[in-house]
Amino acid sequence: MKLETPSSVRRHVSAAEWDARVDLAAAYRLIALHGWDDLVFTHVSARVPGPEHLFLINPYGMMFEEITASSLVKIDLAGRKIMDSPHEINPAGFTIHSCIHAAREDVSCVMHIHSLNGVAVAAQQQGLLPISQQSLFVLSSLAYHDYEGVALNAAEQPRLLADLGDKSYLMLRNHGLLTAGSSAADAFLYMYLFESACAIQVRAQSGGQALIRIPEPILGGIRAAAGQVTRGLGSQLVWPGLLRKLDRLNPGYRE
Repeated sequence: MKLETPSSVRRHVSAAEWDARVDLAAAYRLIALHGWDDLVFTHVSARVPGPEHLFLINPYGMMFEEITASSLVKIDLAGRKIMDSPHEINPAGFTIHSCIHAAREDVSCVMHIHSLNGVAVAAQQQGLLPISQQSLFVLSSLAYHDYEGVALNAAEQPRLLADLGDKSYLMLRNHGLLTAGSSAADAFLYMYLFESACAIQVRAQSGGQALIRIPEPILGGIRAAAGQVTRGLGSQLVWPGLLRKLDRLNPGYRE
């Protein structure tokens, strides 16, 4: 059984999996559209709906702007293909993602990028500063993980999980940004806020003036405010519009 066309892949997966594939392919293309991609060297993974521990990830070597629903590769927690595909993956790239998926049942999508602003702030000793409204949303659920080299060693996984805990945002020091969401929509909007906060910080620091920090009591009340302002963040408010924008600028992800 060779599954090389959109129609053949769609026939062999559930409707729920196909929807997950479309959303994940859209997330990859939106990352490219926003200029956060690092050629082919980061990953976004999504859990396949259902009781099995199966996941979708990008074909290694395919540009993010080229990803389609049918090109995504279905794998298990060990990074092994469990559905026929003409594409290969980079098993090392799943090292970070697999441990989060295994430990966090609430997480359906793990998004990791090497954006320039994100890496710049990840290299700063104080990390993300409370200097913008965007930063407050992130700081309400932010963790840090120290750099241990290229993420190839499974021995790093317990330390990464301990640092992440139940948070939605993880700053990988000297490395990049990671978000964990209940859907691709939520993971993408988390990343939009994360990258925006980092970009604002880098620009503010370049002005040469002392930065005004938002007082701690305001940060303490941001969780409740976030729920009211964003209505649960991604899927209910922002995602449909993002898909419409993608349909205009880079259609084809649904194939």
